[in-house]
Amino acid sequence: MKDLRNYNLLSHNTFGIDVECKRFVSFETTEEVYSFIANRTDTDLPTLVIGEGSNLLFTQNYPATILHSAIKGIETTPCSEGILVRCGSGEHWDDVVDYCVSNGWSGLENMSYIPGTVGASAVQNIGAYGSEAKDVIYRIEAIDLSNGESVTFKNEDCNYSYRKSNFKTIWKGRFFITHVTYLVKKEFQPNVRYGNIKAVLAEKGIEVPTLSQLREVIIEIRKSKLPEPSEEGNAGSFFMNPIVSRSTFEALLAQYPDMPHYFIDEEHEKVPAGWLIEQCGWKGKRLGNAGVHAKQALVLVNKGGASGNEVLTLCNTICNDVQSKFGITIHPEVNIL
Repeated sequence: MKDLRNYNLLSHNTFGIDVECKRFVSFETTEEVYSFIANRTDTDLPTLVIGEGSNLLFTQNYPATILHSAIKGIETTPCSEGILVRCGSGEHWDDVVDYCVSNGWSGLENMSYIPGTVGASAVQNIGAYGSEAKDVIYRIEAIDLSNGESVTFKNEDCNYSYRKSNFKTIWKGRFFITHVTYLVKKEFQPNVRYGNIKAVLAEKGIEVPTLSQLREVIIEIRKSKLPEPSEEGNAGSFFMNPIVSRSTFEALLAQYPDMPHYFIDEEHEKVPAGWLIEQCGWKGKRLGNAGVHAKQALVLVNKGGASGNEVLTLCNTICNDVQSKFGITIHPEVNIL
């Protein structure tokens, strides 16, 4: 267990914001979590649990204790429905995807190259290209930080929806996730309906991709659109794609016939936030030391030395412009602290 005071978080947030926390505790085992809970004091509160910091924006120093999972390990168990893959919450998400694809197990491949940890996948309900973590999460093991008791959640307990779960709402800050078990399949049915996957496959002369080929194409697409945090600090997609009513969608489509969109149900349609932001003229622009990525308007970037408040100001300005132009409210996907 690492236990550090006045700890700099520059390497623990992919935005590259230079802030500190009062105390930083990193756990490698569940026993270390129990020990911390038994010995903590009021000065540790409120505690904040983080993974790789790939979905965080710090606007100030954190005045208390940050808890970090370094719990590793991957265990597999065959079952009648496929393979149960139990992972430590500190495992890098894409390493788990790579592990499953290498073994010929499907279900995670469309979420290739998403930054972050296994624990964060269960909190955030990460997703990409028509797949979400909730589609594969089978069981979550956690420790209740309020009383030190162990608890196990089934998928249906977590109230998953688009980029949301009970861990982000009514349970926020209450549980430290130690392990997540995913249910993956031995059979592979490629899902190529979203984004430009089909186009890239066609360029490569691939009609029906293998599991590995689909992962490779998705990684290629993501790398072409998203900057590496080591080059430009960012948290990936900063905004959630808004889901609008059928009447709002039809009115917008009449005005913007080329507007991209994705069917949700008979009453709702999803509109890409990146497209809305680009139509407002923000793609490639900057405000102080914060900017909008030149290749993907959904991504806000640290152009060098940006503070969290500069990024937040840019976020709020973009939200106001989208609301003014389209009458649509967009919300950050990133957790702002």
